Amino acid sequence: MSNRQTSSGEAAQNLNRTKGTKPLRASQGKIAALFLLPYLAVFFVFRLGPSIAGIAISFCKWDLAGSLSFIGIDNFKRMLTDSNFHTSIINTLIFFVLTLPPLIILSLLLANFFNKKMRGRNVGRVVAIIPYVLIPAVVGIIWNWMYDNNFGILNFYIKKMGGSAIHWLTDEHVALISVAIVIIWSFLGYNTILFLAGLQGIPKELYEASLIDGATRFQTFMKITLPLLKPTTSMVVTLTMVNTVQLFDQIYVMTNGGPGTSTLTMVQYLYTSAFQNYEMGYGSAIEVAVLVILVIMIFIQNKLLKVDEGV
Repeated sequence: MSNRQTSSGEAAQNLNRTKGTKPLRASQGKIAALFLLPYLAVFFVFRLGPSIAGIAISFCKWDLAGSLSFIGIDNFKRMLTDSNFHTSIINTLIFFVLTLPPLIILSLLLANFFNKKMRGRNVGRVVAIIPYVLIPAVVGIIWNWMYDNNFGILNFYIKKMGGSAIHWLTDEHVALISVAIVIIWSFLGYNTILFLAGLQGIPKELYEASLIDGATRFQTFMKITLPLLKPTTSMVVTLTMVNTVQLFDQIYVMTNGGPGTSTLTMVQYLYTSAFQNYEMGYGSAIEVAVLVILVIMIFIQNKLLKVDEGV
């Protein structure tokens, strides 16, 4: 009998504690919602709202001045025969191939280097992230000066070593590679910090155990580091894909899609169609195409990496 009274008393106390915590949790939820409200408002007004409006406008003809007129899927049909749109897709994919592998490999190696205990590693981490925090337009102007055919610092040293000046941004065979170098330089530090965070999350006991077992550094890297970095790698690859496919600022400042259409990417062509040719409907249709391509690429990437949810 006493055991029943004791158990019922404990149950009553637990119930009272639960009741006492409910108002606290509810108030915490309200406070959290209050802090999230400004961000959600900005997100809906400046991100989600324009995106939904863009999808709707892609089925219309609109020159910003007149009224919208619904034309169905004519804008998407036009893409099938638009050679500039085809060129922008090819350039975007080439640009993606030029930037993704170096960004992943170099940032992983750099993160592994900065993860070691050594003097000045914190300074090195700060220096690595500086290019990413610079305004993209400023980055484009800096590299325009460095790439200058006559007065650029790169051609200065090339000539000093007996070579001939390279037309970095005016040669259609070199321009896209030149811009890709700038993007790698800009995003390398950001990806390095992400990989560094992933490396620091790996338990040190695993490395100590592999050292006791006689594993080499390469074996440790391949058998421990890479598998445990798979979730981080998936995130970095996804972010890099989004950043490269949506790239606009540096290309606009450095080449404006030229020479010819050699650096014309999808987002650059979107801007040209919508805000220079005043074809908002067609520009919005290109926006939808960019979104579809991104979704497909991310889906393929997730299938290839096969990141486990439990990792």
